[in-house]
Amino acid sequence: MLALGKLLDLTLAGREPAEKTQLTVDGVRMRWLAEGALEVRPPEVRDNGMDLLLSAGIHGNETAPIELLDRLLHDIARGVVKPRARILFLFGNPAAMRTGGRFVEEDLNRLFNGRHESSSGYEAMRAHELERLATTFFSVPQRTRLHYDLHTAIRGSKIEQFALYPYKQGRTHSLRELGRLRAAGMQAVLLQNKPSIVFSAFTYEQLDVEAFTLELGKARPFGQNEGLNLQSLERRLTHIIEGCEQPEDSIDGLELFRVAREVIKHSDRFILHLPLHVENFAELPKGYVLAEDPGHPRWVIEEAQARIIFPNPKVKNGLRAGIIIEPERAPVLV
Repeated sequence: MLALGKLLDLTLAGREPAEKTQLTVDGVRMRWLAEGALEVRPPEVRDNGMDLLLSAGIHGNETAPIELLDRLLHDIARGVVKPRARILFLFGNPAAMRTGGRFVEEDLNRLFNGRHESSSGYEAMRAHELERLATTFFSVPQRTRLHYDLHTAIRGSKIEQFALYPYKQGRTHSLRELGRLRAAGMQAVLLQNKPSIVFSAFTYEQLDVEAFTLELGKARPFGQNEGLNLQSLERRLTHIIEGCEQPEDSIDGLELFRVAREVIKHSDRFILHLPLHVENFAELPKGYVLAEDPGHPRWVIEEAQARIIFPNPKVKNGLRAGIIIEPERAPVLV
């Protein structure tokens, strides 16, 4: 197998490849761009006009998505998968991947859309580099653009595999993309209602990409993801890469949610009244006191059928410590 097909090995070892460009036996060009970044380009006669960005490891301990991208790259390097799409593989936070930690200094996925400019350190520099790599990759006009940023969550989830659909004023959610997510094994989608500072929001808002954060179960160490079934996602990604995907507009069975409120941590005295075993998508009864922060209004559940996702009282002050969501009854789709 070509050395560049072992991008994960290179990244975990902190090594730069001797050869920056290699060709598979089928004429697919693999080009190393930076640490954890590899461009795959099919022969011109096979190029179907799709630009696909696949990112994982924005949090270094989210190993199942990293292993999934590693398998896809191995198959491309061996000639088992024959791309018709142009692909950018990104391992987002190599330093955290090497230590097995979520991050080195601060949460990389809270530093996009220019947020890195008000910070410093390793993750701030990496966010800037990832924005640059994505901007260059998606700079070719008149091509179809898709970005899946693959994650696993700190907590378990009552809905194990779900997606977050970013927001931009004036853009409408795509029925075809929701059907594609359903075919990829997503059980639910959260339709966001304001701009964000995560990686998929950057590509969606700034680069006119159909972009999604995919949550694929609970974070576990490398080699301990046997119980996580990503077959539907892996099959769909292979079909997208090979250009043999069947369009899927049906979203039957796909649960749609919208953001009701975000819980913001204002101070070190913030208290989140949720036990550690409470999972994402856990239902919250009306009247439940979810969180308190002295000097600020309490977060009391007012919504019918409210649920919680991403509860995390350890975030920095000023950041989101959880999202209260509710079912979306009347989505606007095109």
